[in-house]
Amino acid sequence: QVQLVESGGGLVQAVGSLSLSCAASGRIFSINVMGWYRQAPGKQRELVATIPTGSSPNYADSVKGRFTISRDNVKNTVYLQMNSLKVEDTGVYYCNADVRQADTGPVFRYWGQGTQVTVSS
Repeated sequence: QVQLVESGGGLVQAVGSLSLSCAASGRIFSINVMGWYRQAPGKQRELVATIPTGSSPNYADSVKGRFTISRDNVKNTVYLQMNSLKVEDTGVYYCNADVRQADTGPVFRYWGQGTQVTVSS
């Protein structure tokens, strides 16, 4: 199995910064894409940013220029640096990873447990 463990959430004032990290562990042969999603109260989960292996990151329009996603392929860890935070960035942030557990095996998507980010005005 594969586990994703997130850390770094918390409470911050608007225009402040927070950094999230998510480490994947377990039976991992390779990881294709890692990403961050978020879910605000009463809303559906939405994409924040993704970073494919060896390719450029993708961002939701709402976070472009403020958030930066990066990954460490040796540590199987994805990061999210969040700057100029807004109240509307509040939500539970989930990381995910598309994992191949064997050379010719299928790819499965795994999710972290979520970490709360609260931005106060």
